[in-house]
Order: sequence, then C-alpha cells, then structure tokens
Amino acid sequence: MVIGRAELLAILEALFVTFLWSSSYVLTKFALVEVTPLLFAAIRYTMASLILVAMNLRAGGRNSMCPNKRDLPLIALAGILGYTVAQGFQIVGLSYLPATMVSLILNFTPVFVLVMEMVLLKESPAGVQVLGVGVAVAGAILYFSEYLAPVSPLGVSIVLISGIGWATYMIVLRRFQRSQTYSSLRLTSAMMCAGTLGLLGLALAFEPLRIPSASSILILVWLSTVNTALAFYLWSHALRVLRAYELSVLQNSMLAQIAVMSFLFLGEAITNMMIVGIVLVLLGILLVQLRTPKRERRES
Repeated sequence: MVIGRAELLAILEALFVTFLWSSSYVLTKFALVEVTPLLFAAIRYTMASLILVAMNLRAGGRNSMCPNKRDLPLIALAGILGYTVAQGFQIVGLSYLPATMVSLILNFTPVFVLVMEMVLLKESPAGVQVLGVGVAVAGAILYFSEYLAPVSPLGVSIVLISGIGWATYMIVLRRFQRSQTYSSLRLTSAMMCAGTLGLLGLALAFEPLRIPSASSILILVWLSTVNTALAFYLWSHALRVLRAYELSVLQNSMLAQIAVMSFLFLGEAITNMMIVGIVLVLLGILLVQLRTPKRERRES
C-alpha cells in the first residue's frame, strides 16, 4: 500500500483546512453570544463569496466568473446543497439536538459519500479503505458515547439532511475537479455564491437583524477570509487528487483537533473514552488514505 507525493500534498492541504475549520468552532462559540446563528453564517459566507469573486475578477476578468450554461444548474444545485442545506440545516439542527449529537450524526457523512461515489462516479475503494471508513465511524461513536441522550426525531432528520447535502456537494465537486473543467477558484466561487443566497434568505426569514460588536466583526472578517474563502478553495483543490470519500474521512480528524482546542481555550475535559475514540478515528483516516499501486496506475 502506498501514498504518492501528489496524494500526500493533497492530504496535508486538507488537514490544514480541517485545522482552520476546527478553530472556527472555538471562534464561533465566542461570536454567537452576540449574533444569531443563521445571520452569523449568512454574513460569514457573504463576505467570503465577495472575496472569492474579487479574486476571480483579478485573475481572469469578468468571463472567469460564470460557468458554462450547461453546467450552471448542477453547480448552483451543489452550492445550495453544500452551503444553504448543509450549513443552514446544521445550525437549525442545533436548536433541536445537543451539539455532541449533531457532531456524531455528521461523522457518518463519509459513509454517505462512499456510497454515492461508488454509485454515481464509479470510483470503488479498496477493501482496506472501506475498513478505514468503518473504523473512523466507530471511533466517532466511542468519542461521543458518554454524551448520548434522548433525541428529537425531527432534529435527527434535519441533521441527516445536512450531512446528505454536504455529501452531495462533495460528489458534484469531485466530478468537476476530476475532469478539471474549471479552476478550483472559479468552481468554489460559483458554488459558494449560489449557496450564500439561500443562507441570506433563511437568515432574513427567520432571524432579526442585529449589528455585531467590534470583536464579533473581527472574528467574522477572519473567518470569512481565512477559514471560509481560503479554506473552501483549498478543500476544492484537494479534490483534484483525492477521492471524495478519502477527503470526507479526513474531515473526521476535526474530532481530535476540536477536543484539544476546546481543552486549551474553553476548559472542556477530555475523557479516556474520548481518547480511545480519537485514536480509532485517526487509524481509520490512515487506512482510508492507503492506495494500492495497481489502482494508482489506472488513475494516472
């Protein structure tokens, strides 16, 4: 089993993104004291979309922004699923379920991605990679086992829709990145703009408008620029090399990162069971990233 140089660079790129997204949880926790969740998400993704649009215009002019007409419906749908549905429904789900349960459900997303990728993109994993997905999910269950409580069926359904929305976004993004029809910057910009319009609609429909404080604005600027615009661009770019389920499992490494950051900055405890779960998640991630030389030759 081998990991090529291109795959290793893509893995490191994706792990950097998961680090940024993990830090988002800590920063968002501080900002949500003053700003309502949907409005916070809408402002964050609106600012990030404007940054990506400006980068597109600077890189290639007005013609570099819009996708071809034949691809526009699928790209817009992916943006709505990946941002409006995945991000919006996740936030709504938090009003019905504890954060730990939401995180547990979303850790099953690699399973959705794996099945969809096999069916829709005909990309089949090696046996050891299927085992890795199972080990990572088992680790996530152990990680959250001490915090499970009675749940709302409606809340579970909402969060599952969020996970399926993100999985579908990953599959469509992988489809375009595999063919390299568009640059990563152009693709990320178009999808985020489409999804952000939906987030704005949800925020305006369900939450009152509030002016953030100076500290919240600083957090929003950082999250929009680095943790969103840059991070989603790098995540999209990694899908040129990694398959969607390989990248999706890497996202589960956020369990370990969030646990450490929460311990350091929020004073939250790390139990022995959580440590065992983290170890299993990391082992599963390693197994998923292993590729056979035979498969590498077919893809080259």
